[in-house]
Amino acid sequence: MNLALFFDSLPDELLAPTAVPTALAAYLTPFGEAFPDWRAADLALIGLDEWRGSAAGPPPPGHHGANRVRERFYQLQKSTGPLRLVDLGNLRPGPTLEDTYQRLREIVAALLEAGTVPLLLGGGHDLDIGQFTAYEALNQSITFAVVDAKPDMGLPLPSAPAEATHLRRLLTHEPNIIFSCAHLGHQQYLTPPDVLAAFEKLHFETMSVGELRTDRRLAEPLLRQADFLSFDVAAIRWQDAPGYHPASPFGLSNEDAAQLCWYAGHNPQLSSLGLYGYRPEHDPHGLAAATLATMLWYFVEGYNHRKPETGFGTYRFLTYTLVLPNPQPNEPTELVFYKSRRQDDVPKWWMEVEGLADQSLKRIVPCTHQDYLQAAQGILPKRWIWTQALLG
Repeated sequence: MNLALFFDSLPDELLAPTAVPTALAAYLTPFGEAFPDWRAADLALIGLDEWRGSAAGPPPPGHHGANRVRERFYQLQKSTGPLRLVDLGNLRPGPTLEDTYQRLREIVAALLEAGTVPLLLGGGHDLDIGQFTAYEALNQSITFAVVDAKPDMGLPLPSAPAEATHLRRLLTHEPNIIFSCAHLGHQQYLTPPDVLAAFEKLHFETMSVGELRTDRRLAEPLLRQADFLSFDVAAIRWQDAPGYHPASPFGLSNEDAAQLCWYAGHNPQLSSLGLYGYRPEHDPHGLAAATLATMLWYFVEGYNHRKPETGFGTYRFLTYTLVLPNPQPNEPTELVFYKSRRQDDVPKWWMEVEGLADQSLKRIVPCTHQDYLQAAQGILPKRWIWTQALLG
């Protein structure tokens, strides 16, 4: 597949040699005169400038969000780990919005097949439709995570912009390829109660901005089981990322956002990242661009620290088997937990879940130490109940 046909090369000012030999710009391969070898890369940056799904329309001429973030990202320092990063340039929008979704789907699918992680930057949040549908080619169920100030579950009315309804479209997509979904960072006063009730009925986890900011480590298991992450800049408070409209003084901090990207990058299962919604016309001082560039840096840094989490039941993990007292007819008699022996910033726990109707259906899912402590008291963790329900 000749991906170069779908992209515009980067402007000359981004291709100029860097004066800092240790900056990322000295190590990544951008689309200048020649299109980069994306098949040999670990990560591929893709700029997006499609706003037909946004109620606010496109930014004024000369405001290109992905290029603005690149200016900051390129100048950050490369870490000590190896880095095979390419920048494919900016995706040319299709004749229609649906054409852009399809174009993005084909490009992301090609990168996934090559084992290259796409880093999607810019455009409306509805562009994660293309990111999501690319996973159909894998022929397997997936789990994904969304970070946003509210779940975009609006009804698909003719007057509704695509960015207000895109999550509903993902969750109702046919064929159904979703095993589970997690929504993080929602603000209660922006989120209709029936939307949260729908997530609970579907056995999908949610974490409000208050819960996440109280202990952001609780978000780590949700990102550790995700195949992709879709992040709307509107989830970050305006003071830290003034690059969206309407402004909100509440939300995640820039430190929260960077930590979530570190968790996502560190997950060996996660194979694409989308950072959406940045509007440079609202960011005169480049603060939001710097925040997004740092989020990208933390994702890449997490990627460089990836290690496969395999061999459950071997010396790599501590195994804990808990016998549950007085189990009910539809409850297990024991629960098995695994804890990695690796010394990470967040101790990594997993829980074994078997289907009660069919014990051949088994899944080992990320969990928290609190889940283990709850089970040790004879209480089934909610995460076990919901995963068992998803197993059918």
